[in-house]
Amino acid sequence: MSAVQELEQKLQYTFRDPSLLEQALCHSSFANEHRSRHIQSNERLEFLGDSILGVVTAEFLYRQRPDWPEGELTRSRAALVCEKSLYGIALEIGLGEHLRLGRGEETGGGRTRPSILADAVEAVLAAVYLDGGMEAASALIHRCLLGGFREEVPETRNQDYKTVLQELIQHNPEHVMTYGLLDEQGPDHAKVFTMEVRVNGKQLGRGTGRSKKEAEQAAAKAALELLSRDNAS
Repeated sequence: MSAVQELEQKLQYTFRDPSLLEQALCHSSFANEHRSRHIQSNERLEFLGDSILGVVTAEFLYRQRPDWPEGELTRSRAALVCEKSLYGIALEIGLGEHLRLGRGEETGGGRTRPSILADAVEAVLAAVYLDGGMEAASALIHRCLLGGFREEVPETRNQDYKTVLQELIQHNPEHVMTYGLLDEQGPDHAKVFTMEVRVNGKQLGRGTGRSKKEAEQAAAKAALELLSRDNAS
């Protein structure tokens, strides 16, 4: 059994065009070292896969939790499609051993690097979509990611809002997120703090709490609700 066939078995999907899967496994470091052979990296597939994953997950949550408002849906989707979740999928199917990496990434531990593996999962999803259509891609996403959440989607009311917001913002490496103290009132035993969260200097949210950490969580929650409204408009 070839390496491609072994991975297809784990994915429970057989490619009509195996070259799509081969491209999905090709990291940019490998493509850059083999430019003369006109090898394409998986970056474009990763871009497409990210969108497909978002759509399928959004529809799943929309149907599974009809009582949830936009903010709850947005936070749960972010938790489901975050790098940690995709990294877990990559480990389950042994994706790292099938990647084509450049020498630097190979020696630097690229086969186990969460960001590389998570990106490769998105690229594989896109390859399945291009090869078999949305039905095939959706089936794979449900098998690998959503199946375990069908009965119980992760609770978001006690979510770590700061982590969810960070995962959303870090998709764009140019964005810089900071928290700052706006106000502090009350005696030492009963202080109330007001914190803000900014992205590239622009305030996205503010919140209050009995500690700075609690106020930061409230600010992050307000920011997520703002982003949800902006995405819906």
